[in-house]
Amino acid sequence: MIHRGGYPRLHDGDLDPHDWLRNYHQTYLERDVREVTNVGDLEAFARFVRLCAGRCGQLLNLVGLANDCGISHTTAKRWLSLLEGSFVVFLLRPHFQNFSKRLVKMPKLYFIDTGLLCYLLRIRDARELRIHGMRGAVFENWVIGELFKNYHNRNREPDLYFWRDSRGNEIDLVLDLGQRLLPIEIKSGETVVEDFFKGLEHWRRLTGNTEAAGALVYGGERSYQKRGFTVYAWDQWG
Repeated sequence: MIHRGGYPRLHDGDLDPHDWLRNYHQTYLERDVREVTNVGDLEAFARFVRLCAGRCGQLLNLVGLANDCGISHTTAKRWLSLLEGSFVVFLLRPHFQNFSKRLVKMPKLYFIDTGLLCYLLRIRDARELRIHGMRGAVFENWVIGELFKNYHNRNREPDLYFWRDSRGNEIDLVLDLGQRLLPIEIKSGETVVEDFFKGLEHWRRLTGNTEAAGALVYGGERSYQKRGFTVYAWDQWG
């Protein structure tokens, strides 16, 4: 499911996702981008898109991204806005809960569709994704992306964030539910281990509430309660 992605055309017929996504990618670059804006150097733009894919789930360093692509910071900012506006990528903003004065302020970068993400990462099939070095990042992208789309499908603004301090303590996803915040950790492993709860336990200590709600989404098949947290199987999420 993660490798194939969610574009409806792929699910209407028995189409090869790699071939269809290659054609989609080429059409987007060669036709749609030219209609929306004057990119100029399509080769550099294609390189920029692939570099974005390699940074999914990471803090967005726009200066570093521009340097790696060989373009200016202004051009990188404009191209990123184009990808956002055409629903190729989205940015997850940090939540500024006042647990610490030193919080990371840069957003994280994710792709709307993990099928396109896998194509850009040159992951040719699901078996390759299982052992790929970016499996965890792609899985995290899928979990957050599904919730992002869920909000939009219900015509609601996604109140989704992440939390990270300067010491590297992090929560992958924070849902702002108005009256409370729900921290969620995301792990691609198919077996839950104690280390998966490290971030959630740290969050509890910071809030001073040893019974604060939290959730873990993982790559296994069984949902249950553990250590006061809800553990969700990947296919029962969202």
